[in-house]
Amino acid sequence: MATKHEQILQHIDELPIGEKISVRQIAKALEVSEGTAYRAIKDAENKGYVSTIERVGTIRIERKKKDNIEKLTFAEVVNIVDGQVLGGRSGLHKTLNKFVIGAMQLDAMMRYIDAGSLLIVGNRVDAHELALKAGAAVLITGGFDTNENVKKLADELNMPVISSSYDSFTTATMINRAIDDQLIKKEIILVEDILTPIQKTYYLKTTDTIQDWYELNQKTGHSRFPVADSNLKVQGMITSKDVIGHDNETIIEKIMTKNPMTVGEKTSVASSAHMMVWESIEVLPVVNDSNKLEGIISRQDVLKALQMIQRQPQVGETIDDIITNQISMMKGKTKGDDVYRFEVSPQMTNHHGTISYGVFTTIVSEAANRVLRGYKKGDLVVENMTIYFLKPVQLDSMLEIYPKVLEVGRKFGKVDIEVFNEGSLVGKAMLTCQLIDRH
Repeated sequence: MATKHEQILQHIDELPIGEKISVRQIAKALEVSEGTAYRAIKDAENKGYVSTIERVGTIRIERKKKDNIEKLTFAEVVNIVDGQVLGGRSGLHKTLNKFVIGAMQLDAMMRYIDAGSLLIVGNRVDAHELALKAGAAVLITGGFDTNENVKKLADELNMPVISSSYDSFTTATMINRAIDDQLIKKEIILVEDILTPIQKTYYLKTTDTIQDWYELNQKTGHSRFPVADSNLKVQGMITSKDVIGHDNETIIEKIMTKNPMTVGEKTSVASSAHMMVWESIEVLPVVNDSNKLEGIISRQDVLKALQMIQRQPQVGETIDDIITNQISMMKGKTKGDDVYRFEVSPQMTNHHGTISYGVFTTIVSEAANRVLRGYKKGDLVVENMTIYFLKPVQLDSMLEIYPKVLEVGRKFGKVDIEVFNEGSLVGKAMLTCQLIDRH
């Protein structure tokens, strides 16, 4: 039986795109408290199919597909630029394909405008009108209004006209930054991208017996299965180790491992890898907010995804990408003698103008990773890092990083790192890394 929260989310998901939503209306329609309705609406907003806009209210917007995440809805644009909606509210759920800055002659401007685009322009009513007729939305900068005809046209065509107090350059920069942020999110592979869905997941019920485990093991060739109750809520995990020495009629609930580790669909694959390494887990159940089984991920799924990330063309760069791309290597005479160089650029410093602590930790992690890859093929996860000291390093300094491998085992590596600037020792760290086998 679905919880009240799940019922409200389902109700919101089934509302038509563009429909206005209110706490009171949801509470009344589903006979729940306003607090419960409010929490569900906020959850729907976090999941990306509802948007709240000041002076407009909360509306149902289109749920974004994974390959369409970099497209913003006009509702999101209103929030990004602190805008006011002057007309065409019923089109706020639509997504924009591109934006055009109207800093040119009218006829030249119109050559770039097509359906679904957004014209960013100042107090030019003729341009507002022509853009709407071409199927585009309008963002008026500088806090200007427009005339009643344009507002009426926007309402008729269901295309928003938005006003923002920012200038054209600032609004374009803000929208561009939002798209870039979305691209970075798109690159972070989540559990939902790689999971085996519930329809294809083999699992056992708490009331099943060891005989059922043997039958499923024979059918699938797998030995690890999640265990769920009659409401599909995950209660445990069962493996071949658990069944040894027990009678075939033994109920699974009695011998399973209770309260197993689980992940949600929005968990990143990288943090799932950490979990699997630290806890030596082969299979993780994937659950929703109510602990209901949504599917599973295996070690193989995670490794394939981690290898795919490395091959992906980078579109939006994270801070870590920017830092690691600036590290260059000088080949040493023998294996493990490599030296890395890194120039401290302005964005790598703190408000004192010296290297930021976060940048330093990223540099030493990357140096440890690179030197260990010479010994072991596989994916690495930093498990422990101790920074003994870090002296202030000035802007534009050239750092030399000397990683020294102290120990390499089958599943781990220990690295000592010394960082020099102009011959003086400025930082020292010790790292332990876990190695994830690719088998």
